[in-house]
Amino acid sequence: MRKSLVSTLIYALGNAIGLALAALLLPGFKIGVTAFVVAVLIFSGLQLILKPFIIKLSKKRVPALEGGIALVTTFISLFLTSILVSDMVIGGISNWLLATLIVWLGALIAGTILPRYVFKKSDVKK
Repeated sequence: MRKSLVSTLIYALGNAIGLALAALLLPGFKIGVTAFVVAVLIFSGLQLILKPFIIKLSKKRVPALEGGIALVTTFISLFLTSILVSDMVIGGISNWLLATLIVWLGALIAGTILPRYVFKKSDVKK
């Protein structure tokens, strides 16, 4: 139980870092402070739900998509989150593509670094 709680926290923190990076680096990516918290929760939940679905769909219909599943899941989650969170705006096609890449990369790096340096290895193993 504790391991899954820590894993979920790391996952949400990684997504928060990715969304914050996109908001800081992209001029058309706007999100309010309160909306940020809601967006992280919705975005993380959507990713957890969509990832297995997209993996299953890609194996059956588009096997070449398997390598980019994380990017596709990130894009779809960003799209749905922007619809559900009124104070989140991602303007322009280039912002959408760059936001997908930045959020994915930020979450990937944070998901790798956080367990090693912020959370003790013994905490994650329990």
